[in-house]
Amino acid sequence: MFKGFRSFLLRGNVVDLAVGIVIGAAFTAVVTGFVTAFLTPLIGVATGTIGDFTQKTFEVGGTAFPYGAFLNALISFLLIAAVIYFVVVVPVGKLQARFEPKASEQPKTDCPECLSRIPAAAVRCSFCTSELTPLPGFPAQALQNS
Repeated sequence: MFKGFRSFLLRGNVVDLAVGIVIGAAFTAVVTGFVTAFLTPLIGVATGTIGDFTQKTFEVGGTAFPYGAFLNALISFLLIAAVIYFVVVVPVGKLQARFEPKASEQPKTDCPECLSRIPAAAVRCSFCTSELTPLPGFPAQALQNS
């Protein structure tokens, strides 16, 4: 019983998931600290307050509603999402696009036998392997058929 559990825990995806969660928690602490230390006070400077809205409340029928805590959480969420987007998502997307292999755009046509999309210069369908008649204007086909 423990042998199966041990092999489950030591599989690559479980260990990778655990590492990802730990790194994600550490990264969350860093981003939250950055937002709390730098961005939230900037909001306070812009609004003329200290940037901490936790003490803000309103009363209805003698009951206090502390909307300031919600407002702080909302502002923190928006700031954290902006930091994650502009510091992580955008640079990683640009990096992936830079190193992604360029797809060659060649004209495609339908195979007359199986109707699969194949390169127009093909002499044999890669799906059904039927021979294709040469098309005028494609010298690669004419050279391969002669």
